[in-house]
Amino acid sequence: MRLRIAVAGATGTVGRRLAALLGADHEVLSLTRSPEQAARLGVPGRPVQADFGRRAGLERLLEGADALFVATFDPVRPCHDEHLADAARQAGVRHVVKLSALAVTDTGAQDLITRWQRDCEDIWRAAGPAWTFLRARAFMSNCLAWADAVRAGGPVRTLHGDAPNACVDPADLAEAAARALTGRGHHGRAYALTGPRALSAREQVAHLAELLGRPLRHEALTEEEALAHWRARYPEPVARALLESARRQAAGAKASVTRDVERVTGRPATPFEAWARAHLARFR
Repeated sequence: MRLRIAVAGATGTVGRRLAALLGADHEVLSLTRSPEQAARLGVPGRPVQADFGRRAGLERLLEGADALFVATFDPVRPCHDEHLADAARQAGVRHVVKLSALAVTDTGAQDLITRWQRDCEDIWRAAGPAWTFLRARAFMSNCLAWADAVRAGGPVRTLHGDAPNACVDPADLAEAAARALTGRGHHGRAYALTGPRALSAREQVAHLAELLGRPLRHEALTEEEALAHWRARYPEPVARALLESARRQAAGAKASVTRDVERVTGRPATPFEAWARAHLARFR
């Protein structure tokens, strides 16, 4: 059955992959603040300009949508999910798939970002439409932040570089979202989505070096250096939350592996080596 599916965050790492997966068989509404950016990125579907920070008019953008995928990031001003949930209810959307974070299940995780994700899940539980939560570990694509340093022959510098993280391929998340949006049996389910093996940043750098056929160096950042880097990109509360998250990773909180990618998609989760090989041109 052909569905009308709205993708909130269509230019994001998961959203644009999801729109591509859905586009062949379903009508996709690609909700984005910048349709121009969506066009530049080649995001499939009908681009729809949407500002999730404003409630007015959002329900009109969702009219006729059977399902909605939501990927937001605004922990300092957490109104996006509230506005989308109210609009989805008013528009009669039947099912919502929300991209969340696996840290919400860790009682020791009390940083701003994790508390915000928990609040978002509560919003969707109460919103009215059936819900599915995709609780993801860190994205493998975060390693693309190292690309400039790798191409220049410099060191890759990270905080707690020996701490393992069961990071996941964003393409696996997009496929899981597509299955949840279009298949049966996913209502009221929360999936813990990880890669098949926990790796440290130092191990990821070693895999990249092997694939590139040349040595790469990993260097440790201090907490002060990492915090300064995050402060240059994010508001202070978010930078502090990232530091708390890194400390939990150093304590081993992000090393557990699940098989939920396989349960949802029907195939094993993508290993880091395969992700790196597919994106190797970015590091050359």
